[in-house]
Amino acid sequence: MSKREKSVFVLDTNVVLHDHNCLDHFQEHDIVIPITVLEELDSFKRGNDTINFSARDFIRQLDSLASSGILSEGVSLGENQGKLIIAHAEDGINALEGIFTEDTPDHRIIAVAVELQVGKPSENIVLVSKDINLRIKAQAVGLIAEDYVTDKVSFSESIYSGSTLVEGVNPDGIAELYESPYSVEREKVLVPETALPNHFYILKNCSKSALACYSSKEDCLHRVQKQRAFGVDPRNAEQAFALHALLDPDIQLVTLTGKAGTGKTLLALATALEQRKRYRQMYLARPIVPLSNKDMGYLPGDIQSKLDPYMQPLWDNLGVIKNRYSRDSREFEMVQNMIDTEKLVITPLAYIRGRSLNKVFFIVDEAQNLTPHEIKTIITRAGEGTKFVFTGDIFQIDTPYLDSHTNGLAYLVSKMTGQDIYAHINLVRGERSKLAELASNIL
Repeated sequence: MSKREKSVFVLDTNVVLHDHNCLDHFQEHDIVIPITVLEELDSFKRGNDTINFSARDFIRQLDSLASSGILSEGVSLGENQGKLIIAHAEDGINALEGIFTEDTPDHRIIAVAVELQVGKPSENIVLVSKDINLRIKAQAVGLIAEDYVTDKVSFSESIYSGSTLVEGVNPDGIAELYESPYSVEREKVLVPETALPNHFYILKNCSKSALACYSSKEDCLHRVQKQRAFGVDPRNAEQAFALHALLDPDIQLVTLTGKAGTGKTLLALATALEQRKRYRQMYLARPIVPLSNKDMGYLPGDIQSKLDPYMQPLWDNLGVIKNRYSRDSREFEMVQNMIDTEKLVITPLAYIRGRSLNKVFFIVDEAQNLTPHEIKTIITRAGEGTKFVFTGDIFQIDTPYLDSHTNGLAYLVSKMTGQDIYAHINLVRGERSKLAELASNIL
């Protein structure tokens, strides 16, 4: 947000849909909601997606504020906060002096900010939008325009990777990891005192090496062994770390990031099947992008036919696991039976609302396409014995109002790092094929 004196922030519709509690995040500054935003929210208030819940909740907030004053004149948002004003451009887009000829919601929102700037030249008018193009247009007509960055993650160098290579380790410490009870005191392997819970290490000294995970409760490192999960073996150190975290019942939240082909979803699904007896149900879900029913309407058939293309990558990963076994094998039949009895459910993320999440292994794929609020909404529904796994590539965003710093997955990693029930691994090496790895690296 602007660092200048008290300002007036004009909010775009996408800010409200991104964070329906945005009114609480502008401190003492005044907030203006163009009436065009209310018109656009009206089209979003029906439906069961998170974006629809956000629209309805924000409208309820406005209704509550309306009881304390006239919104067009401004009502107080609370102690040490500014006022909320509902405004419209008196001259419509004519306030832009013919700069934009088309009368669109975006242009009407800009027009409101322009009239405020003209009418209140002593005040700092700032247009806030998640839409890059709208911000550029606003700046072109002389406005200050900013992104909504309240939940933006700041990367000093790079996002937390979850693992570290440590060379020159005391060889005696490495040797202890290969002897029962397969653990070593932190000081013996030169791990810094600031080691984070469930952080993974590749320990090396000349020809000796070991994989380890730090336990903050015991202040020691435990050896990470390469485990198999339902026929899937780790192909590199990061995958071994991921399997360790996914199979550990004490770690209730796991995030896996990495480019396409690194095995994020496959590893998560394999460990869910491996632990099928521990959980009442297993969910594999992903957000539907685009979320608009209009876009989905171009696909033929009933609602299931429209959703199938979005869910197909999840079925493909399940097919990879099933095809490791012959069709007449016990494992193949077991997977099919879990699907038939809904022990294993592959579904759009929006369809999990209202379902019990007790003793559930819940995998959320493509989590980088979720907002921080959506991530919070999902996790706060966790019951006893539930484990959440979020996978995605924070640099491959499919929605127009999120980026590598504002998407829900990056936000989750940033906020949860250091918690003792959380683990994160960034998978680096692509294992899908040499061709896929080559394309990912150089194209």
